[in-house]
Amino acid sequence: MNTLQIGMLYGGVTFLLLFSGMPIAFAVGAVALAFMFVFMPTATVAVVAETIYSELDNFTLLTIPLFVLMGAAIGKSRAGEDLYSSMNRWLSRVPGGLGVANVLACSVFAAMCGSSPATCSAIGSSGIPQMRARGYSEELATGLIAAGGTLGILIPPSLTLILYGLAAEQSIGRLFMAGVGPGLLLTLMFVAWTIFKYRRDRLRAGLAAATGGPPLQLLEHYTWADRLATLPRFLPFLVVIALIMFALYGGWATPSEVAGIGAFASLLMVVLIYRCYRWNDMKAILGGTVRESCMVMLIIAMSFLYTYVMSYLHVTQSVAEWLTALPLSKWVFFFWVNVLLIVLGFFLPPVAIILMVTPILLPALKAHGFDLIWFGVIMTVLMEMGLIHPPVGLNLFVINGIAPDIPLRKIVRGVLPFLALMAIAIVLLCVFPEIATSLPNHYQGK
Repeated sequence: MNTLQIGMLYGGVTFLLLFSGMPIAFAVGAVALAFMFVFMPTATVAVVAETIYSELDNFTLLTIPLFVLMGAAIGKSRAGEDLYSSMNRWLSRVPGGLGVANVLACSVFAAMCGSSPATCSAIGSSGIPQMRARGYSEELATGLIAAGGTLGILIPPSLTLILYGLAAEQSIGRLFMAGVGPGLLLTLMFVAWTIFKYRRDRLRAGLAAATGGPPLQLLEHYTWADRLATLPRFLPFLVVIALIMFALYGGWATPSEVAGIGAFASLLMVVLIYRCYRWNDMKAILGGTVRESCMVMLIIAMSFLYTYVMSYLHVTQSVAEWLTALPLSKWVFFFWVNVLLIVLGFFLPPVAIILMVTPILLPALKAHGFDLIWFGVIMTVLMEMGLIHPPVGLNLFVINGIAPDIPLRKIVRGVLPFLALMAIAIVLLCVFPEIATSLPNHYQGK
């Protein structure tokens, strides 16, 4: 068989196993081992363990379990509820303030816990009923929670950016810095759409209530005393975020050390403020950390083996040469890469796409002169879109689980405007790449 036939067979078998429902790590590892037995010398099979160990022997990978621990400490406590209620009180006078509070609560909570589904569950379980009672349409209430939960994989600390950095051999610190501007841009775009849509929904709900429809709950009015009362619960979040940002962007610590600081600070916060020091509390936090970390690390290990086999069989090099040789201009090539990643997002989770596709695209991206730090941000936004677009957007099913009386079709309609906003953000990043590159370039120039 020639390289093209081997590559097509390799990819076809991989997708077949992934779509069969087999866990990602086992599917990828099984394909790699099978092709090693059939197409590679027997001696290479004997060094599988050494190959995997040499790839995992990377200090940067320590950031993953530490950031997972940080997220578990927050996700297993009442942190999400406190964060949400605090922002709701401070933004009560803003038109659509409750929706804006949910978007901001999602962005902060997701950035700290690093898990989009956990954010949707924590904020949405209380936010969606509250918004529906105050005149928000079912589409807007579910759509902004589903989309807001995705912000955590772009706003640092981000496991998605860490995985891209490992796959593309780029600086994790610079990727974190590059994610700040686009993360804030998307947050502001989501807020603007929420305010605009809320005005229309509130008017429609008011008319329905006047003609015998369900009664519309009055908007709350909080005093400054009510707002200030939330600060003791809200300030610890700001302190933890400030510690992480100061240590990272101030050059005081590496990303791995920042992960340690964040994990320790989050644990200290939930122990001192939320009294999560009993064995059952710590068991839930540490047990959740071990399960998620082992899952992610196993996927990473098998993905390293998968890409090693692809490289040995010259599949990666051949595909890269083919992509580079296509008679496409730089931006036409970029467009089709975006289409490819969006289509893959229909079926595969971000971890699998990043670890499997990045090594193939990198040579072609370099040949076309793309900044790999900038492209990492673009790829992460595309991964965000994959979490909320059908047919298998994970956040859609999480929202459907916490609001089962809302049909899935309404949830899908609710996320469509946010998908459009993400597409606009990608266009803005192409026109104004400084949104992503200015911060890392500024610190690199110092």
